[in-house]
Amino acid sequence: MLSSFSRLPRAVLPTFRQASGIGVVSMGLLLGLGHSIHAERSSERIEQAEKLASALQQDVNTDQKASPYSITPERRALLNTIRFAEGTWKDGHDLGYRTLYGGGQFEDLSKHPERVVVKRYVSAAAGAYQFLPTTWQEVSGRLDLPSFSPEHQDQAALHLVKRRGALNEVDQKGLTAEAMNSLAPEWASFPTHSGRSAYGQPVKSHAELASFYSKNLQTLRQGA
Repeated sequence: MLSSFSRLPRAVLPTFRQASGIGVVSMGLLLGLGHSIHAERSSERIEQAEKLASALQQDVNTDQKASPYSITPERRALLNTIRFAEGTWKDGHDLGYRTLYGGGQFEDLSKHPERVVVKRYVSAAAGAYQFLPTTWQEVSGRLDLPSFSPEHQDQAALHLVKRRGALNEVDQKGLTAEAMNSLAPEWASFPTHSGRSAYGQPVKSHAELASFYSKNLQTLRQGA
């Protein structure tokens, strides 16, 4: 079967073919340009979306680093009990977060004071949870904590609780004897299963700590 081109006069064919060629080329250029613009815009949109997602993810990661542990009533009661055991409870006031070993106070919460105090023992422990400088440096670096503020001290303490394997126990069952035994190597004022300190220092009893935890948790739940 002959094509439609074959039935046209020969004189017309070159002109038609030239015109058709120009049209095809022009259409191809336009289509190509359109695809190029569309691709470029799509690429820009994708790049913008990636930048936005990256920025949002960076914010999320920063928040998770600074505050990876949520503060439930059970966890707050545990933190308060640790403060009670360590002698930094101070009736619940933030004053405990500024306490040095031996009971003295410091003002600058931008960093660990790293101040050595000589009392019954020699120690540079400080803050509500009596962090040693080396412990604070390790934990604050891992959690990316920028200061020694009460909020960051709380986060560091919960990290130590988790590292000792007691966080799930407290979350699910409260401050049990098992949890106290797990925390005894971290805080000398907590009793082991035998009721003694892991370091031969003064220690609170299981009953005393369990009672404080229970009453504090009840108060927190009523105020929630």
